[in-house]
Amino acid sequence: MGRTRLAAAAAAVRAARGPRTVRLALAASAALLLTAAAVPAGTGASGTGPAGTGRAQEAGPRDAGSVLVFSKTAGFRHDSIPDGIAALEQLGAEAGFTVDATEDAGVFTPERLAAYDAVVFLSTTGDVLDDSQQAAFEGYIENGGGYMGVHAAADTEYEWPWYGGLVGAWFDSHPAIQPAKVDVEDRAHPSTAHLGTVWERTDEWYNYRTNPRENVHVLATLDEGSYTGGSMGDDHPTAWCHEYEGGRAFYTGGGHTEESYADPAFRAHLLGGLRWTAGAAQADCRPENGYKPLYDSGTGLDGWKQAGPGHFEESDDGTLNTVGGMGLLWHETDRQGDYSLKLDWKAAGDDNSGVFVGFPASDDPWSAVDNGYEIQIDASDVPEKTTGSVYGFQSADLKARDAALNPPGEWNTYEIRVEGERLRILLNGTLVNDFTNTDPARSLTDGHIGLQNHGDGDDVAFRNIRLREPASEGAGPAGEGGGG
Repeated sequence: MGRTRLAAAAAAVRAARGPRTVRLALAASAALLLTAAAVPAGTGASGTGPAGTGRAQEAGPRDAGSVLVFSKTAGFRHDSIPDGIAALEQLGAEAGFTVDATEDAGVFTPERLAAYDAVVFLSTTGDVLDDSQQAAFEGYIENGGGYMGVHAAADTEYEWPWYGGLVGAWFDSHPAIQPAKVDVEDRAHPSTAHLGTVWERTDEWYNYRTNPRENVHVLATLDEGSYTGGSMGDDHPTAWCHEYEGGRAFYTGGGHTEESYADPAFRAHLLGGLRWTAGAAQADCRPENGYKPLYDSGTGLDGWKQAGPGHFEESDDGTLNTVGGMGLLWHETDRQGDYSLKLDWKAAGDDNSGVFVGFPASDDPWSAVDNGYEIQIDASDVPEKTTGSVYGFQSADLKARDAALNPPGEWNTYEIRVEGERLRILLNGTLVNDFTNTDPARSLTDGHIGLQNHGDGDDVAFRNIRLREPASEGAGPAGEGGGG
């Protein structure tokens, strides 16, 4: 495909869309969204007819968020496509955004794509777009559009290298439909936050031509010991996300069977992926490699110590929940040198907690306050004491913080990157604070890390605490989409 044509298409998309805005219904609560996900799809959904019969013929700008579901096939056709369209239409109706379904590739023009926050490739197969349509879709993504691929979206457009990068990996083969165990690696992303550490379900499980891990953020992998016919070994990704050429891309290998689209857990998986793809939910989707767990469902609290009367309780799924009065759960290893600390956290409401770094070992929780630095979690206070701040020292970039922050009741991910006396804070993959210690009485170059229990009534949960040393190994520039 000529780059001149692509450049012209990209320019046309930018002119049609203007600055990208997220039109999805951000005010919809997490409870409403999950309720929508749990309701089985009805049987009377529209937009399931042959090419040209979907409502996308009438697509135009919407006040609420808009999603295009594209299901054209030029190869094998899945019987589950109507069920998938019905599920997405129902989820959209109940969660507050419009879903248009079509098999007409003529929708792929700069002007018509500009109406949508995300485009779903629902079990497409083969070569479904011509050169001009491909150019228009590239321009749409480069201008901040979203792509969500479901199942056979990986069995699509093998001669289009750009699309191969977008979807993440192409289909290779599959065994018969059968039950399998899915290991959930990221339980902060909205597509997987509702799941436990292991997700057992029945589907047709794809093997892929390549392992996408180096280029995407893997959300879940298949346990090949739990079924027959896997060919990728111990690391078999089946769901992932990443930022690509200016836009967002999410892929899930599930969705072959009709029953999938009536399964509440899979429907919530789709809805969470769609919310992130369309920009209505935030997550750290940078590739993540080289981290070792400090706490998750498999490690327990070995190596951690509790200071103060407050404490943390472990749930069966590896979540730490604050209980009681003021306290500090701290790791006994004295960190010396550079490191990157990542962890997932969720506040129930306007609650207070924080993550401490660079403090000496002590049974007194106030030692961390007096000698270390706290990366704050708090929705309401003065700027230098709210989420993303270095408490009492430096406010977060409030515009960047507010754009990256998920609301109470939803999970967020911190990366706390220590390099010498420099402390950078990334929230859901976005740089929100860049602080340098100049206090000779404090130092970031050695000390402990800890989680604060602020007190009764401050309900904050943590999980998946992991560390990589040194901080810069395999990482791109902070805030620029580099690997975390």
